Amino acid sequence: MSTILVLGTRNAKKRQEIKEILGDLDLELRDLSQFSDAPEVIEDGATFEENARKKASELARALHHWVLGEDSGLVVPALGGRPGVYSARYAGQQGDDAANNARLLAELAPLPDDQRTAYYVCTAALADPDGQVKAVTEGRCHGRIIRDFHGQGGFGYDPLFLILEYHRTFGELSPRVKHALSHRARALAKLRPVLRSLLFK
Repeated sequence: MSTILVLGTRNAKKRQEIKEILGDLDLELRDLSQFSDAPEVIEDGATFEENARKKASELARALHHWVLGEDSGLVVPALGGRPGVYSARYAGQQGDDAANNARLLAELAPLPDDQRTAYYVCTAALADPDGQVKAVTEGRCHGRIIRDFHGQGGFGYDPLFLILEYHRTFGELSPRVKHALSHRARALAKLRPVLRSLLFK
């Protein structure tokens, strides 16, 4: 029988991405929509790692399963690292992609293209059913924020995030290509050996 791994998110698009990236492993991947008693974890950490660890640990203790906690966001050096850990609520309301993108474009509007570099960060934390964090990995993907939207794919800032070597945004790239390049894919690739060693016994 496959080991259950709970994906510690209620974001349907993020959940789908993780399932597509890890779907080849012999794990029973569940998410928080399948656990009515899953607590809301307050993401008040100052870093992506703090939030990922907190989500993994608190959810694992509450649900008594292995949990993958993940925090990710966009870092723009010209904005002092913003939106950073506030990426999903940059304009104030959690998950309002349109408002978040509008704020980002407004703040970057005066800057030339060579100052609009950015990178996505994803930190993934794996906690055992007792809430002990067993591994933390990080992935990054570098690009540039363009001035208007390209593509309908992805979510969040993806239609504005240009991958220079592909001349396409994450909103334009196919899921297969994005899963080979993205910050989330890179963090989860580093986690694969740990998943195999700890969950396949």
